[in-house]
Order: sequence, then C-alpha cells, then structure tokens
Amino acid sequence: MAYRVALLAGGTSPEREVSLRGGEAVAKALKARGHQVRRFDPAQDLPELAAKAAGFEAAFLVLHGPGGEDGTIQGFLEALGLPYQGAGILGSALAIHKGLSRLLYQKAGLPVPPGGCFLKNEVSRIPGFAKKLGLPVVVKPATQGSSLGLSVVENQEDLSPALERALALDQEVVVEKFLSGREITVGVLGEEALPVVEIIPKESSYFDYHTKYTPGAAREICPAPLPAPLARKAQEYALQAHKILRLRHYSRTDMILVGEEIYLLETNTIPGMTETSLLPLAAQAAGLSFEDLVETLLFMALGKDPLHKGPHLAS
Repeated sequence: MAYRVALLAGGTSPEREVSLRGGEAVAKALKARGHQVRRFDPAQDLPELAAKAAGFEAAFLVLHGPGGEDGTIQGFLEALGLPYQGAGILGSALAIHKGLSRLLYQKAGLPVPPGGCFLKNEVSRIPGFAKKLGLPVVVKPATQGSSLGLSVVENQEDLSPALERALALDQEVVVEKFLSGREITVGVLGEEALPVVEIIPKESSYFDYHTKYTPGAAREICPAPLPAPLARKAQEYALQAHKILRLRHYSRTDMILVGEEIYLLETNTIPGMTETSLLPLAAQAAGLSFEDLVETLLFMALGKDPLHKGPHLAS
C-alpha cells in the first residue's frame, strides 16, 4: 500500500546541508517504493505543512541538531496529529543533550569517559577541571551533532579557543577526558541491535565533521572485526542506551573501545540517512537494503508491522 508522506529536511541547524542530502536519498527511496512524497523545509515551510497536514498519513524526519532532534519538531507534529518515525519529545530532548545523556548512562551503570557538563557562566571552573582530568580533553557543545564545535585540547593554552568555539554554538559545554581507542557505533532498529560498525579516520585522530562527510576520509567496516563477546557487549550497551533515553524505532550510539573496555559517547535519535551513512551500512549488513530500511521506518511511524526483516532481525 502506498502512503502520502511529508518529508522534512533542511531546517536551521548547522547540520542543514547534511539534512538536505539525506532528504534527497530518503525521498528517492520512498518514491521507488511507490509512496507519494512532498518535501518541506522547516526553515520556511512549517505554516504550509500545518495547513496541509490532513493530506498526509505520516511525516518522515531527516533533520539533525537543534530544531530537528531536540523535541521541537516532534511536538509540532504531535500537535498536528501527524505520526513520525524516531524518538518522541522526551527522548529527543534527553538524547540531544550530551550532559544529560551522560548522567543517565552513568545512573544505569554504563561506562562513559570521565568528564562533566558546564553552563556558560561556569566557564571559569573548566581550566581547573580539565587539569584535574589530565590533558588531552575533548570539549564539545552539549546539544550539537556531527562533531560541530568539537575540539581535542592537548595543551592548556588551547583550552580557551576550544571553549569559545563550543560556546559559539551552545550555552553549555561538555568536557571529557580524551580516550584513545577504536571508534565504533551500534545502530538499533526496532528492538534489535544492528551489527557493529568500526570507523577508522584516515586524516584525523578522531571522527570529526570533515571526516564524517568527506568521501574516502575514513574506512567504515561492518561488521567490525571484534571478538564476539565485545561485539555483543557493544550491542547490549546500544540497546540499553536506547531504552534509558526513552527512544523508539531506531537510534545509533557512538562508543570508543579502549582495550577491552567500551565507553559510551552519545546517542543519535535521527542518524544520518544517505546511502553511505553508518546506520544504512549496518542495516545492509543485517540484510536490509536502503529502500528496505526507509520503508521499515515509515511503517514504524504508522504503527504497522515492518514489511522488511533482514536475517539478523527476523523474529
């Protein structure tokens, strides 16, 4: 059965261009499956969507960062009575805030890098805190994605510029001990964890914005070459994070593997959705094509049983 879908991509966050690219790929996939797609850019089209909401059966969100993953657009769609895929208002607000999600991970007994979250008016406390943690440290805005505003500070004199970059994008910053290890990420689809992906940057010491969105700047291996017990532990951590943050349908949790220890970094509630993004890569390893994945998410939004289940997801 074909459905009428309002596709939301673009928006006003610094991740706008990434969102638009993902929107193109999702629209193509939905149309290939026979669904009717009308695109809306939240930067300008929300009044039009509100006026025409009754003409759609579902919304599909391909938005990132503030305004897209923080519960704002989710509340708008709920007010319109338009179902959508992904986390609801509460889950979106919890997961986008790296300081709050850190606390929830810790409360549930999940390991995170040593660190803390600071308001803009507490910035004077950060140099002493960073010195106590021991350099290098990671400084990042509390509510941005795609590593925007993130810095790895190796020298004390570089801390102030790093804080300025982060605070230019947010009113709160997270400061964490930099852990050198293997970067991995685990997607969740429905109630199942997808195969683990390992990310190996070629030009940077970590998975920064340039590396994420420059073709060939990183190797992405799925399934990751990990011992089975470690892979299962990473998958279990992703499922726990998904549940702790009150998420639904899908998510992707980024982690760092240091020796035999896995530390959680953050959870994405609307993972990247180009055909080469990390969640589609993991879904493909589980037996789902990009079109299968997109249509599965649409069916989840509609409250219907997914049509497509890869061999690793079959019940």
